[in-house]
Amino acid sequence: MKWQQVIKDYQLYLKIERGLAKNSMESYVHDIKKLLLFLETNSLVVSPINIDENTVQQFIYDVSKSINARSQARLISGLRSFFDYLIFENYRTSNPTGLIESPKIGRKLPDTLAIEDIDNIISSIDLSKPQGERNRTILETLYSCGLRVTELITLQISDLFFDEGFIRVIGKGDKQRFVPINHQTQKYITFYINDIRNHINVQKGYEDTVFLNRRGKQLTRNMIFMIVKDLAIKSGIQKNISPHTFRHSFATHLLENGADLRAIQQMLGHESITTTEIYMHLDKSHLQKVMEQFHPRK
Repeated sequence: MKWQQVIKDYQLYLKIERGLAKNSMESYVHDIKKLLLFLETNSLVVSPINIDENTVQQFIYDVSKSINARSQARLISGLRSFFDYLIFENYRTSNPTGLIESPKIGRKLPDTLAIEDIDNIISSIDLSKPQGERNRTILETLYSCGLRVTELITLQISDLFFDEGFIRVIGKGDKQRFVPINHQTQKYITFYINDIRNHINVQKGYEDTVFLNRRGKQLTRNMIFMIVKDLAIKSGIQKNISPHTFRHSFATHLLENGADLRAIQQMLGHESITTTEIYMHLDKSHLQKVMEQFHPRK
């Protein structure tokens, strides 16, 4: 069995069987290609079927010299998933990563912004320019709906159900969910579509895409990151923030104001409640409020 063929089959498995999004698939496959490069560099001729634990361990040791503990853990997890797939397909009977321990890493809490910080960032936008109105609408949508960057840039006009108060979001693995959207953000989006986007020469294939660049095409992930970084600097925010910071802030502020964790999970599109539970660690005062409000012996 050749590496290139099994990598191709693995990609198909990740897409069809596990329903992973393109970015997640590429991350998994990137780990395998790193291993393959290591084998080629060291003139090691082994197939995916007969590669042993010692070789994999040597690869991880070699790579670990240049990456942090969190990246090491992710790499080991990616390799473990690949060899589990080979076992599932009856190509192997054992996983060579089975006895390899991942480095201990602390649980990383996401950065968040105070409401005042978000207001300052949005206030720093130059609304005299067409892209200013667009950028304000982008940040308002990120924060009010808790979207991932990819979900934002792929949002379609046909996904807007303002009469019902929802937008349809296509999340990881092409999973669909409906997220509530407040009236103020609806107004920003409506104004942007009718008064700004309407004057853009929309390119073929992007007629239904909400947020467009000046050339009439879909915005890139990098462009959203640049917009956020530039506005953070302009407004004097010292934190190292990204578009994802608005998503974290959305969840944290909802929780702090008494929102149900299950409801937040649904709005964020988290498959597991344990992923959402990380926000419980951001503000311990919320737990105290819950205890005071609901415990019979207050």
